[in-house]
Amino acid sequence: MSKDNVEANVEVAEMYCASCGITEVDDIKLNKCNDCGLARCDKCQIDHLPPKYEQLRRQQAAELRDEILFRQPESTHLGDCPICCLPLSLIFEENTLCSCCSTTICNGCDYASQKRELEEKLEPACPFCRRPVPKKEEENLKFQTNTMKRAKANDPVATIQLSRWRYGEGDYVGAFEYIVKAAEQGDVDAYTHLSHLYREGLGVEKDEKNGLYYLEEAAIAGHPSARYNLAGYEWDNERYDRAVKHFIIAANLGYDKAIQGLKDCYKDGHVSKEEFAAALRAHQAAVDATKSPQRETAAKA
Repeated sequence: MSKDNVEANVEVAEMYCASCGITEVDDIKLNKCNDCGLARCDKCQIDHLPPKYEQLRRQQAAELRDEILFRQPESTHLGDCPICCLPLSLIFEENTLCSCCSTTICNGCDYASQKRELEEKLEPACPFCRRPVPKKEEENLKFQTNTMKRAKANDPVATIQLSRWRYGEGDYVGAFEYIVKAAEQGDVDAYTHLSHLYREGLGVEKDEKNGLYYLEEAAIAGHPSARYNLAGYEWDNERYDRAVKHFIIAANLGYDKAIQGLKDCYKDGHVSKEEFAAALRAHQAAVDATKSPQRETAAKA
């Protein structure tokens, strides 16, 4: 065989994986395996990895996950009030859910809207989408009907509400199906509910690993309660450095319980005085950002 023919055969061989036969076309890129020289796709190369390299790969994946997990979110999962554009409060009672459009607004904007309607003698309407508010006797039926319609239209907030109804009725399988749908739509609250169902084995086979995964996903997306629960999990497993990181992130988001957790860490010597003081300042700044004269007026009304 001539030298040219050998080189041509080598060139052709490099265009496909000798292990599975996949060819290097379009967006599929192959690389030579340093161990066998034949396996060229990523999957086959992983299969050929010696145990020590597989362990290294797992370690690198865990480090990358931690880098994402312990990154401080810019805001909580609630975001800002879409009307006044100030951060929504973490206190449930200080916000209002507009069931007609599944939009959460602050009580200050809700109060201001009601006040304007009263002064100008207007018909009650949603402060955000301006749809007419149903009369009191029709409100419950209207809410249920509207929730069903919005859930069919892939509204995750309405889908979570259906999950809550099924859960309250003891239909955990139905609750799980709805909450999975809401999670697939990217709703952060759905992650926390899904974590609970997996950890308790309600409507699905008990799976601690999946329960922890969805709790982490919620924390990454800025859910302070999920972050606080992760801190408790790490604390119970005596991984105090990880627990402290979670507590600090939750405190920076304005979560009150995280401050108590940091107090305990400080007493036990797991947090320095400087770290504790910085967390207190950040917590207070986050809480202050959710306040406004309009919201304070609504709280007194």
